[in-house]
Amino acid sequence: MLKIYDTETALVSILRRKPIDEFPVSQAMRERTIAIFGEDLPPHTVVQRILNDVRTRGDAALIEWTQKLDGVTLTSDTIQVSDTDIAAAYDQVDSEVVAALERAADRIRTFHSHQPVHSWINTDLGGVLGQQIRPLDSVGVYIPGGSAPLASTLLMTAIPARVAGVNEVIVCSPGDRHRGAVAPITLVAADIAEVDEVYALGGVQAIGAMAYGSSSVPRVNKICGPGNAFVVLAKREVYGTVGIDALPGPTETVVIADESANPAWVAADLLAQAEHTGGTAILITPSSSVAEQVNLYLSQQITGLRNSAEIQESFELRSGAVVVSDLAEAVALADEYAPEHLCLSFQDAWNWVGRVHNAGGLFVGEHSFEVLGDYVAGPSHVMPTGGTARFTSPCSVLDFVRVMNIIALDEITSQEISPIAIKLAQAEGLDAHAAAVKARQDNPTNRIPSQM
Repeated sequence: MLKIYDTETALVSILRRKPIDEFPVSQAMRERTIAIFGEDLPPHTVVQRILNDVRTRGDAALIEWTQKLDGVTLTSDTIQVSDTDIAAAYDQVDSEVVAALERAADRIRTFHSHQPVHSWINTDLGGVLGQQIRPLDSVGVYIPGGSAPLASTLLMTAIPARVAGVNEVIVCSPGDRHRGAVAPITLVAADIAEVDEVYALGGVQAIGAMAYGSSSVPRVNKICGPGNAFVVLAKREVYGTVGIDALPGPTETVVIADESANPAWVAADLLAQAEHTGGTAILITPSSSVAEQVNLYLSQQITGLRNSAEIQESFELRSGAVVVSDLAEAVALADEYAPEHLCLSFQDAWNWVGRVHNAGGLFVGEHSFEVLGDYVAGPSHVMPTGGTARFTSPCSVLDFVRVMNIIALDEITSQEISPIAIKLAQAEGLDAHAAAVKARQDNPTNRIPSQM
């Protein structure tokens, strides 16, 4: 089950990064595209057509595309989920699950309330310089539906936005094609996270609704949340009209383990990651014996799991074990890969933290396993994928604020640094820039000349 690679082979196979445009389109998806559009269109063209229709026709387009793509019938009155339906969702979710959501929400809220986001001013450079921190006015959160409605992701995005002080937080999530309604657990999570409205919209049309607005759905300043390849392409398409958090790809975990690790626990962690559709679970170890033991436990533990088919596909196509020479090589290889989740499952793991520079989340020690981070540890589980941990960060309060620089120089400082600005403007060939500086040097009291 667990394919074993050496470093060189792994770098051109399971550790090779692919851009989003290279993600394969399944035959079933191609056939569905032909059935709906009458031709075999590439995904980006499908996305553009739906977005353009939503931007042009608003609610009418949302209703039509929801019927075509999701098989759910909406009207302008039912696009927004009513407060009554949200309240009724509590009766459809086990009380212990509700309590778990509430406890997770408390930990997420507490963690993010400690994040350092503040305005400041400084007078050391003459006058007043500083930054003003303002929350975004509105944020839209997209939550996929399907077989695994990600209520936890709703908490992990909406709560940091609320902590940041965002005035309006909305959620879009598709209705189930059999029931026609948004998943009850998603509605309960939305209520616990104190979102303002929930809309029964999914896919590209949901992204379009939040980006452009319609009669029923308000336009937002930023869109967050995961989705399939079409949703990700839609977020890329609307960027610039609105902000986006990231272009999330399939989820991924790297576990570094040596002979001190519990192989049964390592196997369980790999299985947990591999059951996500498109997920990648990679073990890096300096011990071939560890890889073999983990493989044995994988074969035992997969029995009876409801998502065993997805797990088998992951280990066949994207996951495996990489045997390296020592822990130093393991950490360096993982750092180069820049995974969404990096788990250090070996003794004295804390002593290696300083060597890791590129990871969305670093899970230190075997008791800090990733599933706790997925649900209840506190930091947001929305983390950079696809190697983007090299240059971006997990979701946090910082994603939901904007910085406004404050520049209020005194006259002495302004005059003192003006010659520098003149020199640089002239060097760049921008004469009007230089003239704007000279105008103040020639007339420092700001009086209008009496003669022209």
